[in-house]
Amino acid sequence: MKISRALIGFILLTVFYVGALLWTDSKKEVFSQIPLLMNAIPALIGISFFSYLVRYFRWHWLLRRAGYKVALGYGFLAYLAGFAFTATPGKVGELIRIRYFSRANVPASTSFGAFVFERAFDLIVVLLLASLVISQQKYFIIALGFVLVFLAFLVLLALNAALIGWIIGLLNSFGWARLAGIVLVVRDGLAACRLWFKPLDLLVCFACGLAAWGATAAGFLLLTQGLGISIDSITVFAMYPLAMLVGAASMLPGGVGTTELTIVLLLGFYGVSTGVATLAAVAIRLATIWFAMLVGFMAVATLEWRFATVKG
Repeated sequence: MKISRALIGFILLTVFYVGALLWTDSKKEVFSQIPLLMNAIPALIGISFFSYLVRYFRWHWLLRRAGYKVALGYGFLAYLAGFAFTATPGKVGELIRIRYFSRANVPASTSFGAFVFERAFDLIVVLLLASLVISQQKYFIIALGFVLVFLAFLVLLALNAALIGWIIGLLNSFGWARLAGIVLVVRDGLAACRLWFKPLDLLVCFACGLAAWGATAAGFLLLTQGLGISIDSITVFAMYPLAMLVGAASMLPGGVGTTELTIVLLLGFYGVSTGVATLAAVAIRLATIWFAMLVGFMAVATLEWRFATVKG
């Protein structure tokens, strides 16, 4: 994915949020309530950065268990670089990490495998947290079904290397060598996931996911308290994970629009005004996806400057 496309995506995301705020402000005077966020935003950003550290520890752990040692500082920058492209369907843009970890002698297949493995655990953890607010069984079954279908698809591919090999051969026969190469990375990456199907690795990945996304959910709870929203703490704690799950299911880039709308609807269900609910939705996304993209661009710029300096 080209950096210029990511910049365009970032600009479009900015236009979307500003437009949403302006539209809501024209009806509910949202901007007059922004001072309420002055204390919450720095804390939310701090919580987001903490979650990045925890998630990188998980990534570093997986690489070490696969036999690859990457310097902590460089590895953290390479991991953060993926966030520049996080506003993509399924966050597949984060695979830009392959570019940077390959320069640390980590095969593309291992980086892809780590990406798939962490996505799977993120879904499991987010579903677990969201289940705290899903009161109706039918909605929980829908959410569970989405996660299980995704996981089953990954397991099916991982256990059918021969099928993927046949697809690679077919693509090569048509002269689509580049596409065949991508599918080869996918096959080897899924095979690499089997290395981590050990009790200790599973426990570490689950614990890191729970700590990272639990902290983000706690940040949303902190935000709502700052806005004077009085809803049961456990309910609010689970709202953002549920909104994330809806955003992931929508397959829209970064879940933009669907995640925010879900937050507004959930808060509205408990009597929160549209203006305050919109402010809460925008604020948490500023401190998560926006901040992640900003940090990602900074990491990409740092790494590209470093490579250019070395070449020079």
